[in-house]
Amino acid sequence: MWLVPATQFANMAWMGLMLLGFLFRGLGPNFINIAIGVFSVLTLFQIVTLPVELDASRRAKIQLERLGLVGPAEREPVRRVLSAAAMTYVAAMVTGILQLLQLLLIARDDRR
Repeated sequence: MWLVPATQFANMAWMGLMLLGFLFRGLGPNFINIAIGVFSVLTLFQIVTLPVELDASRRAKIQLERLGLVGPAEREPVRRVLSAAAMTYVAAMVTGILQLLQLLLIARDDRR
């Protein structure tokens, strides 16, 4: 939980750093590499928290049944909805990895 504020800041900062990198190319610090480093931290955070998120959906199914909030007829639809919710985290992680790859390729082309 202590990483959440840092990741929220990084989520806003990486794009501004990337823009500075394109605007001030060759002047001062290499903002593009700094932006990629910041985005890498965000991507790593998504990868690390993915098992927690998947487990939360699994535990939610069990808890809903245990509390009697889900009847037998609702079990399958609830399972599908919670599984779909968990898959949004997988999709976000895959998107983050692909976006990081794109940023690395942009930086590599920028150095040529």
